[in-house]
Amino acid sequence: MAKANPVTDQERARIRELHGEGKGRNAIAKELGRSGRTISEEAGKLGISFAARAGQVAAATEVRQADLADRRTAFATKLQDIAEREAAKMSQPLLYWDWGGKDHDFDTHLAPEPTPADKRALMGTVATALDRSLKLVPPKDESGVEEGLALITQLMSGLTAVYQAQQQDQEDGEGA
Repeated sequence: MAKANPVTDQERARIRELHGEGKGRNAIAKELGRSGRTISEEAGKLGISFAARAGQVAAATEVRQADLADRRTAFATKLQDIAEREAAKMSQPLLYWDWGGKDHDFDTHLAPEPTPADKRALMGTVATALDRSLKLVPPKDESGVEEGLALITQLMSGLTAVYQAQQQDQEDGEGA
């Protein structure tokens, strides 16, 4: 079965030329308006390999992932700060204001703390900020550490019991 849009000799020459310039498979595919798979197939027929760039691509990908992880951590910190700031507002005086009345007057009132409805709204903000923060940077599972300490404690208790039993046997043997 013939291909609907076969690669021309001119395109093959361009693939070789662009590869020689150090362009990757996807960049060549984009420039020629072809799929990456088509470029890979033609490159294979031409004896061209993109494997030399694989290490560079892997290193660049690793750097990008590390940068994104750092950005997620920084943003999670900002969200944590927001949560803490909003939580603190629940027990602080709050200035209420309003435009109202028939004369459309501006009025303010300093309340000793937010109303229950406003506290509920603040709690929603706090919960959302914390939830998103934890999704960006989940806490490390430290349960393994606690389990390890419990195991060591049990082991030490068992060794102590064995040692004390041996000491008791020695004392009993000397006293007889």
